[in-house]
Amino acid sequence: QRVEWIDFVAENGDIANRSEAVHPAKVRYIQSAATSWSQFETDYINGLSLTDKQGGRAPLYIIPGNHDVTNAIGFYKPMNPTTDATAMAEIYNLMMKPATPRTKNTYNYIRDKIFFSKDIGGVHFVFLTIWPDSVARTWMESDLKNVSATTPVILFTHDQPDIDVRHLTNPNGAHDINSTDKFENMVADQATDADSSGKLTSHAPTTTAQRNLVAFLKAHKNIVAYFHGHEHINGTYTYTGPDHDISLNAVRVDSPMKGVDSAKDPTQLAFIVVSIDPNARTMTVRDYMWYTQSWGKSVTFSLGPRPQ
Repeated sequence: QRVEWIDFVAENGDIANRSEAVHPAKVRYIQSAATSWSQFETDYINGLSLTDKQGGRAPLYIIPGNHDVTNAIGFYKPMNPTTDATAMAEIYNLMMKPATPRTKNTYNYIRDKIFFSKDIGGVHFVFLTIWPDSVARTWMESDLKNVSATTPVILFTHDQPDIDVRHLTNPNGAHDINSTDKFENMVADQATDADSSGKLTSHAPTTTAQRNLVAFLKAHKNIVAYFHGHEHINGTYTYTGPDHDISLNAVRVDSPMKGVDSAKDPTQLAFIVVSIDPNARTMTVRDYMWYTQSWGKSVTFSLGPRPQ
């Protein structure tokens, strides 16, 4: 059937790419966050013509990705400019609507997190910066006090539930971003499981961080779905936690630049269309194939409270 309206469009980051040197020449840098934001503004903020049920413009909800954050706070490899908080400031202004809008010079990542929620059709949607870390969970505890335990809650964030270890805070020394430890300090929680020396390894576990998240999820069984990006592939799966003692529906979305499948086969590129039936308390997640303009995979979840 024809999709008659869109309640909102969600973009889970990265708006900009990290403005680091291009390998291997390292004499040319990827464009700045300011340039990327200008292009995004043209395509998404000014270019989308989707409408909601009332015929107005469908809202656009954005959360940052790790590249957006890195551009704002710095990286352990050279970037040009060294920092550029343009994208982060603009995302913050769009989502949080502060009385005094942030600029690239006044934006502060520690202070200016995007934590936002919206009720639509009996569902509570929550949008978080990067990952549900301890700071985000504290905010959610307050936010969910006003939400019935039977109301479905759906999270939108950038990292997958088993967070990328690089995005945790450096557990060593001054806990800073440096080229020796190579942590990116995206979230408040430290990478306490990196390895016995506290150094970053390619497959370092994030068990402690995940267990803390799982404990929060167990206390809020009405959190029934988790949308994320970062892994560059479309699909649905069940997150079970490091101890396999939880069951959470997870949905991940592809990247048109770095897709695991679509980079090699562009016909696999898709975006996700989500339909919610509030009476049946179900959510259907469908791939819509960009190049062939046809429907792909479809999965339907229950929006009832999780059994575990």
